[in-house]
Amino acid sequence: MSPGFIKLLFAGTIFTSAFLLFLVQPLIAKQILPWFGGSAAVWSICMVFFQVVLLAGYAYSDAVTRRFTPKVQARLHVALLLVSLAFLPIVTSARWKPAGSEDPTLWILGLLLGTIGLPYFLLSTTGPLVQSWLSRTPWGSQVYRYFSLSNLASLASLLSYPVLIEPHSSLLRQAQGWSWAYAAFVLLCIGTTVYAARQGAAPTVAATGTVSAPATPQRAPHASDYLLWLGLPALGSWLLLAITNHITQNVAAIPFLWVLPLSVYLLTFVLCFESDRWYRRAFFLPATAVMLVLCAFGLQADLGFNVKTALPLYVIGLFVLCMFFHGEMARMRPAPQYLTRFYLMLSLGGAIGGISVGLVAPHVLPAYYELGVGLVLSALAGAAVLRDRRLGWAGGLALAACCAWFLALQVRNESADTREMSRNFYGTLITLDTRRDKPEDNVRQMYHGSVKHGEQFLAPARRREPTSYYGATSGIGLALAEAPQGPRRVGLIGLGAGTLAVYGRKGDVYRIYEINPQVFELADTEFTFLHDSPAKIERVLGDARLALEREEPQQFDVLAVDAFSGDSVPIHLITEEAMEVYLRHIKADGVIAFHVTNRFLALAPVVVEIAKAQGLHAVLVHDEAEHNDALRRTDWVLVSRNPASLERESIRRASVPVTPIAGLQAWTDDFNNLFGVLK
Repeated sequence: MSPGFIKLLFAGTIFTSAFLLFLVQPLIAKQILPWFGGSAAVWSICMVFFQVVLLAGYAYSDAVTRRFTPKVQARLHVALLLVSLAFLPIVTSARWKPAGSEDPTLWILGLLLGTIGLPYFLLSTTGPLVQSWLSRTPWGSQVYRYFSLSNLASLASLLSYPVLIEPHSSLLRQAQGWSWAYAAFVLLCIGTTVYAARQGAAPTVAATGTVSAPATPQRAPHASDYLLWLGLPALGSWLLLAITNHITQNVAAIPFLWVLPLSVYLLTFVLCFESDRWYRRAFFLPATAVMLVLCAFGLQADLGFNVKTALPLYVIGLFVLCMFFHGEMARMRPAPQYLTRFYLMLSLGGAIGGISVGLVAPHVLPAYYELGVGLVLSALAGAAVLRDRRLGWAGGLALAACCAWFLALQVRNESADTREMSRNFYGTLITLDTRRDKPEDNVRQMYHGSVKHGEQFLAPARRREPTSYYGATSGIGLALAEAPQGPRRVGLIGLGAGTLAVYGRKGDVYRIYEINPQVFELADTEFTFLHDSPAKIERVLGDARLALEREEPQQFDVLAVDAFSGDSVPIHLITEEAMEVYLRHIKADGVIAFHVTNRFLALAPVVVEIAKAQGLHAVLVHDEAEHNDALRRTDWVLVSRNPASLERESIRRASVPVTPIAGLQAWTDDFNNLFGVLK
């Protein structure tokens, strides 16, 4: 075989594996999301699974290359590749659908293991394993450039899924297409494996000055090298998640904003391992010092919370800091015989960083302080890297002290302005009092990140006034006003501060579905809407759709679905299948009210298309709320089987036309496209 064909075979195998590795993550998570409530917990459990299996794949690569001959490696790997085809297609079986009594964490992990476990494991082994084989070929001096290629493939996969794949195919077709692509990968990988086995233990060609040439190619790594191989990628992963949390939760609730930092993170891997020319210490060391100070300062100043300044600050900061981490990693890359151990430590470090921020921080930190902590650790890492230079070591310690000071100021400032702050898996909830010119206008507010979830007047005489999105002239206010005069049953999906309870009357029943237990706690301790309401308040903790699927018909007069104001939209609550669940609990002339006020997403056309698909009637009620400073401009879509329920005078006057979106289809659990409704 020609050298060009062999190089293409290796490159194609590595590129395909990395592309499929990143593509399967959103694909499989979206398949199971409606089964487990669509909460953030589902995504996080999936991420833990992916990181652990990735680490296992790197450990496998390291073990087999050290313990087995090339021919034994080839036989073992080809056998596993062929067995993995039995997992295709990667369509989740209905037998994995939960009944409701299972531990969701263990059930999801078992589902993932049984659906994609072996294919994902083998994809994760490909990068380090194939590169170790490549090091025995005449092109072994270029081996680390293939790591850059794999990250380029990951970046391409990340960007193509929401733009090119998700909008144009159902989940079933995506799964089938991925399965065919995986079968093609198996053929590529078998070809690569067979060629590598025939090469045997050929000596590695000496380095020629490319990115693959380590500074000290024959030196065995020291303990300090292993610590840095572990620590630097851990901090890169830490800052990736911490900055993503900060800009999506504290700066702007913009959908898909998480793609930007992840793209920057992958780009730094591509640059640093493609060639030595991209990472220059003379530029990036001072740039890193400047960005550490600016990012730390921004956490206790308006600079870091205004979207116009915070977004470029932290995206550029992530790029510079990750260039430092990954550039130093590239400088320390070992000789090819230590390649798999190098990648194993890199993967372990990434997993440690991700788990620390994703799973540990929500339980030990009261708010999003992990970014400040990560900046302090990054400065200390700089001191460790430059430990042989007195000035660099001292400068790193000074930077760490500076970042720690700004972190202390952030904690002090946020504590001073906050009444209550609580954090769990679902994010950080904050309540605070806002003082205005007139004492009777003072309010207490609840925030989830940067999104307001309700407010209440502090003056006793005004405590039962509706505020923010829930005024009497809003869509939900009109729906409740036009409901039957006798005792009413009202369902609320999403509690917030509990504002809608002000409309409760004696004899009414308000049944509230809320997934976050801390929202219930703050609504009881910080606000009085629930306590003051004459209505009977029923509480259901957990995902609303799962709860409604299990319950007997509730015969609601009005069901308010209020869960779409943030950046992470629970799509499983706004699909045809979800509408069918709601209809089972609504009276014949009942109204389902969808709160679709959102700065970045046009959700009203989505609800209208779903209503049309099921033969229902829908109107959009827009309220400017111009004559009441306590209210905000809102959009609610009201849906009913009975057109007379939507033709009442008050609703008809407030209705406005819905601007259609070309090509929009009714969303289902199998097909939905958030990217297509971006404003």
